[in-house]
Amino acid sequence: MGNDIEIPTCKIPVTLTEVAATKALEAMQEESLQGYGLRIAVVGGGCSGLQYLLDFSNQTNEFDHIETQYGIDVYVDSFSAVHLMGTVLDYIEDANGAGFKFENPNMIRTCGGCSSAH
Repeated sequence: MGNDIEIPTCKIPVTLTEVAATKALEAMQEESLQGYGLRIAVVGGGCSGLQYLLDFSNQTNEFDHIETQYGIDVYVDSFSAVHLMGTVLDYIEDANGAGFKFENPNMIRTCGGCSSAH
């Protein structure tokens, strides 16, 4: 019997739409980022104290939530996971432009173009 400790893995708190995953994969391919995944996080800043972060990463941390969705590895750190639980990441193209859109059920308030994820 070993003394190895197993850390349970939890379901990743963010779901990508197929369109969002495709757009992220296309961007990684354009930038020649083989072996990278999509890191989704909340970081300090913005009017609420938190703002969203999307980044390509080829490194994971011990407590990251990791899942492959539509062919792309998605990484969410434990701090961000609490604020992103149930969030859907989509990619929208309309008359105002195109970009990734977070649909976060934990959003409490909005102010002047930013939103609070608690």
